[in-house]
Amino acid sequence: MNTQDPAAAVDLEDIQGLVRFGYKHHTEAVFLLLRVKDPAAARQWLAAAPVASAVTQEPPPPTVLQLAFTYAGLRALELPDDIAAAFSMEFVDGMSGNPNRSHRLGDVGPNDATQWVWGAADRIPHVGVFLYALPGHLKAWQDDVERQVGPGFELMTRLATADMGGLEPFGFVDGISQPQLDWDRARAVLDAQQLRYTNLSCLGEYLLGYPNEYALYTPRPLVDVARDSHDLLPRAEDVPDKKDFGRNGSYVVLRQLRQDVAGFWQALDHYAGGRADRRALLGASVVGRTLQGEPMVGLLHEAIVGNASKSAPDLNAFTYQSDSRGQRCPLGAHIRRTNPRNADLPSGGCGWLGRLIRTLGLSSKARALDLVASTRFHRLLRRGREYGVAVSMERALNGPPNDTETGLQFMCVGANIERQFEFVQSAWVASAKFDGLSDQADPLLGNRLSGPGDSRSDAFSIPQTDGPDQRLDGLPSFITVRGGAYFFLPGIRALRYLSQPRH
Repeated sequence: MNTQDPAAAVDLEDIQGLVRFGYKHHTEAVFLLLRVKDPAAARQWLAAAPVASAVTQEPPPPTVLQLAFTYAGLRALELPDDIAAAFSMEFVDGMSGNPNRSHRLGDVGPNDATQWVWGAADRIPHVGVFLYALPGHLKAWQDDVERQVGPGFELMTRLATADMGGLEPFGFVDGISQPQLDWDRARAVLDAQQLRYTNLSCLGEYLLGYPNEYALYTPRPLVDVARDSHDLLPRAEDVPDKKDFGRNGSYVVLRQLRQDVAGFWQALDHYAGGRADRRALLGASVVGRTLQGEPMVGLLHEAIVGNASKSAPDLNAFTYQSDSRGQRCPLGAHIRRTNPRNADLPSGGCGWLGRLIRTLGLSSKARALDLVASTRFHRLLRRGREYGVAVSMERALNGPPNDTETGLQFMCVGANIERQFEFVQSAWVASAKFDGLSDQADPLLGNRLSGPGDSRSDAFSIPQTDGPDQRLDGLPSFITVRGGAYFFLPGIRALRYLSQPRH
């Protein structure tokens, strides 16, 4: 792409900051889930809501507000039928609105939506108001926002968060692996094979209205120019005679995941025979990283090509190319499932003959390595927060159960719910057949329920260099889904369009 082309410019003022920033300095946060009770009053507040954009501010503002809407919320705000219907089917159905989807996502058994505290039936929110604040600023900010939304909305629930110092509740360093977005739009827009894993992703993987990794524009609502009399919406880059309601917007997946910290470490302690060193090794094998974040595959075995930041820690600079059998990082480890770090073709020579042999499947070695879909089409931009109270290792192993529920308000951003979140969750996390495995779901997120033909999903194998695999059989479940929903995070201009009075 010619980056001097005006069409290539990214309007950061029209993008909600959540897409660009993790708000890591804003260690206090709460997610307010609302339902519309007075559409006119609700739109009036939305029209003036101080939504933070993706423009960098120095110093960071003390408080930040972001807004997202479920399909039910857009309808409650009286968005025209044809615009609402042009969203993706996954968004229209909702996370809990289709039994087949629930089954694919693993939302069955203890995770069944009928047992959620929010996100199903009459507990589906309309609006997510995501509040972030620098230390000491949240309480007054939250009180003020709740007072403001009162005339138009009913407060359904508050999702609290906690600052655990960069650790997730099981005690592992979190937030290390994230895709790098091509904000400069420097990558050429063409559907070409990538022979090496890269962390740089096309902007259209995370924002609607831009080309994605297929060099295509993800379908989204387009509007006739005549229906935007106040010229609020941007033009569609791929269809210039239309206005683009989706441009600079994205989808947000929000899931409340309760984590059984004591159950996790007590189970591993049992498998380890009570030995602390073996327990730590098993925990690292299950996750794919040590507690400190070091990848089990080994640091810098293959550096990420072409875009690794010199100042960034090396904890993310690796692939699994040199560990194809999983003898250092097990094939079913959590981070290997959620980001396999592979390219479009299995590793091998870059010459045309080698590529042809691998493309045609004529190499038995290449076929053995080609069991997982290319990562670049399924990346997730994570924006979650922990909640509850951190549990020490000593308490997890020996203490009484925690009185306070602990877990993760999982949040990810992407332009295609089905190809990104749902694919990763169903094909890589919930599936017992990931990468040639046969009876193992994700050791952290799996629900352990039997599959077709009473097939198992409660094992975890750790390949050994000098003998048969070490196997953990009868692995219990450690995470339970407590709620969830699909949201649309609109561009700020689209938000103003949505907020217009209805005639």
